[in-house]
Amino acid sequence: MKNKIQIFLKSITVTLVTVMLFSCSNNTQQVRDFLASKNLPIGTAKNAHHVYKDSGRITSKLITPLRLDFSNRKKHPYSEFPKGIKIVNFDKNGLDSVTISGDYSLSYDKTKVAEIRGNVVVLNHTEQSKLVTEQLFWDQNTKYFFSEKAFTLTTQKDTIYGIGFESKEDLSKHLARKTTGKLETTE
Repeated sequence: MKNKIQIFLKSITVTLVTVMLFSCSNNTQQVRDFLASKNLPIGTAKNAHHVYKDSGRITSKLITPLRLDFSNRKKHPYSEFPKGIKIVNFDKNGLDSVTISGDYSLSYDKTKVAEIRGNVVVLNHTEQSKLVTEQLFWDQNTKYFFSEKAFTLTTQKDTIYGIGFESKEDLSKHLARKTTGKLETTE
């Protein structure tokens, strides 16, 4: 009698486990849609160090304590860096040319535009210039920065303060609006 009860319980257990296994689906699109509907990232990376290469040469390096991947969004896939970001671009000789850092960032996959906020600092190591602002937009396709916030641009000769800024990625050929400061000019 005791043996029959044990066999019966084992049979029920095996049947339930089998039903559970076959009832699970492994459709990745359903998982992506579920995560998107709950506004959850599809992936998370902690202490990420991502290296970008072009023709075998390292062109830039991204360092972040936390990256949230929202590439499951159909219209506007993006990555979020809620704990800050640091991007180091390298010149053709492999030396640091431009470093970009900030406390928070969003990077949109389709448009290749990134928004960097909070203690934003852009350093051009070659030209020894530095841009400091609270918000910066970066068009990665055209390699162009722009901001409507207050900024400080320090070069070897000048310190420029203003509100509204545009420049190439290396801080050259800049357009500064509502400026003040000490400037050295040539006529």
